[in-house]
Amino acid sequence: MIDASTFLRRALLADAIFSGVAALGFAFGASAFAALFNLPEALLRETGLFLIAYTALVAWLASRTTVAKALVLLVVVGNAAWTVGSIALLLSGTVSPNIAGELMVVAQAIATGVFAELQYVGLRKSGRVVAA
Repeated sequence: MIDASTFLRRALLADAIFSGVAALGFAFGASAFAALFNLPEALLRETGLFLIAYTALVAWLASRTTVAKALVLLVVVGNAAWTVGSIALLLSGTVSPNIAGELMVVAQAIATGVFAELQYVGLRKSGRVVAA
């Protein structure tokens, strides 16, 4: 367990807010976003459903003064993988988004990468909890 720095907690909270908005939009508005971005509706809906659970985890971590370092590292690595995976999805040719869809995927990939970096910095600023 570590003593979560204020920086880490704020980075996690920002991620939870960003992910929560995306979760609600994609889970409940998948058909509208599918038409807007020319992306598969099922992909957007399943992404939204996954993000609901992810948001709950990250918001819970943000609310704690002490957290398991492994859980925070999981979030950091997950965000980094999401960033790489998002760009790989575009390059794979598996989907054919329009320009708005490409911009959305790239923008959220960049944001997710920034969250990974901020959370990693926050993790490094956090102190160890000494068991009594």
